[in-house]
Amino acid sequence: MFPIQDSIPARFPPVMMWALVALNSALFLFELSLPPKTLEQFVYLFGIVPARYTHPEWAQIVGFPLDDYWPFLTSMFLHGGWMHIIGNMWFLWLFGDNVEDRMGPLRFLLFYLLCGIVAAIIHVLVNPDSTIPTIGASGAIAGVLGAYFMMFPHARVIAVVPILFYPLFFTVPAAVFLFVWFLMQFLSGTTSMLGGQQVGGVAWWAHIGGFVAGMLLYRPFLSPERNRPWHPDEIGPAEAWGRKVLDDVNRRTKR
Repeated sequence: MFPIQDSIPARFPPVMMWALVALNSALFLFELSLPPKTLEQFVYLFGIVPARYTHPEWAQIVGFPLDDYWPFLTSMFLHGGWMHIIGNMWFLWLFGDNVEDRMGPLRFLLFYLLCGIVAAIIHVLVNPDSTIPTIGASGAIAGVLGAYFMMFPHARVIAVVPILFYPLFFTVPAAVFLFVWFLMQFLSGTTSMLGGQQVGGVAWWAHIGGFVAGMLLYRPFLSPERNRPWHPDEIGPAEAWGRKVLDDVNRRTKR
């Protein structure tokens, strides 16, 4: 189930979301320009290697810099392949504009970075012995999805499911789409733990941690000037549930 579009138009240009997409894309192109050996060293140095922080003796022997916590920030701007960055940037593009709409550019950036850092910490705690570098913006973007889940549960998401060679398009409430997404991350993360696998391909628990962080931390980042509903699909847990609020929004949209 892949999202195509949501039902809530943005009121303000999502300049920070555009900037994040541009920065991630530029850094990915820089990665592509590196020789394979240099790229591998680059990813190990600026990605999250959990054992680097849980086993400092090993990290020192391998040659990691001591007391270097920049990877908790830098790792969220690197990607491991075309599908990796395209998928992440598409989700950020689709859901980030409405979250930034309510927060404003600077608050959105701080929220995005905080969720990414929390996601990286959760990944390290769940996989303390992993020596495999983890990169990608998915933890931070999961935080954006968690905020969207809380703020716009009644938005409609147009999604597509490929059935053989036939694309099936349908509309689903955002709360349902994001809950299914989260459930898939949780089941995959739990399965990887029960199987005793060393996480390599997908950092499931970073996704889970980022999503929960977004749900819990979004409120302080809402802009007082922007945090008001203007579209019927915006009525949800972030607002005071009530018929009067819904009627007021419907009245404004019909003018």
